[in-house]
Amino acid sequence: MVLRDFGATVVRIDKPQPNMDADRLSRGKKSIIINMKDKNGIALLKSMADKSDVLIEPYRPGVMERLGLGPDSLQQSNPSLVYARISGFGQNGPFAQMAGHDINYVALSGVLSMLGEYSRAPQPPVNILADFAGGGLLCALGICMALLERHRSGLGQVIDASMVEGAAYVSSFLWRSRSSKMSFPIWGNERGKNLLDGGAHFYNTYETKDGEFMAVGALEPQFYEKLLQGLGLESDAATQFGDWDEYHQLFATIFKTKTQQEWCNIFDGSDACVVPVLPYDKAHEHRHNAERNSFEPSGDSGTVPRPSPRLSRTPAVPDYEEPCAGQHTTEVLESYGYSKAEIECLLETNVVEAGQCRKSKL
Repeated sequence: MVLRDFGATVVRIDKPQPNMDADRLSRGKKSIIINMKDKNGIALLKSMADKSDVLIEPYRPGVMERLGLGPDSLQQSNPSLVYARISGFGQNGPFAQMAGHDINYVALSGVLSMLGEYSRAPQPPVNILADFAGGGLLCALGICMALLERHRSGLGQVIDASMVEGAAYVSSFLWRSRSSKMSFPIWGNERGKNLLDGGAHFYNTYETKDGEFMAVGALEPQFYEKLLQGLGLESDAATQFGDWDEYHQLFATIFKTKTQQEWCNIFDGSDACVVPVLPYDKAHEHRHNAERNSFEPSGDSGTVPRPSPRLSRTPAVPDYEEPCAGQHTTEVLESYGYSKAEIECLLETNVVEAGQCRKSKL
């Protein structure tokens, strides 16, 4: 999605009768249906790879090799091809052939052990950390780095994007901030008792009078002082590194005395590091997000996040239309240089299909 949003032409290779509902991030991609069980379908994909900059494959190790589509084969005829392999556990190792999902990858990375409340089981986050941040986003970054290097060498390379390793890598701060050499190690205590995991009363969320929540992140002393002022407390009423449990209860009691909007009236524009916790479907209505157009309308999906970051000369130009399987089969083949007669032959022999557009029910 990110590569497409920022200008790449992305072709999705679909099998006959795919479940397009499973991919809600295929927007703007072009879809072609190729029968990979047909040797002519394999030959077609090889031909397309010869004329492509990047190939991304999400299968377990060995699948593409068995099809004759591994990197050794494709890069032999196209040495400049960047071959990106994204998987849960990586291309080798005892778990390489195992099935898994985000929760499994975050668990094996060591990160899940640090997520959750004190004295409770580790709490899995929404499947963003491994699937998307450590997986898809780092894979996209790897592709960009490989393409940049190709300008010097003229050669492609293979990218092994493991979601386990990616989740750990984007969480490197958790490891580095446990150092005993730090005057105040950030992750030295049990889960849920540390500075940044809800242990500190000045880095937490609090329920308001109307059942909404405020997020507090007053880490620095000068910001903590502003927080106390906003709460109507004297500086010595709740010292920053005093009894965190006691002060958490104090803050919780105070926040329950006013509605979320009343607290916003107090803290908006201040350096207390306090903002409202917004529902995902209401975030676009907040005046800050609205002024920056941080969210954009997207048909039946309502509003969606605007691509980030913003580039001054070449900003993202997202296409929010999600493809139907095989919707662009003819168009894609034409762009790869196939004649109308060749395309007709591929269609008639069921090597490819031109699908009818059926909108997702999600």
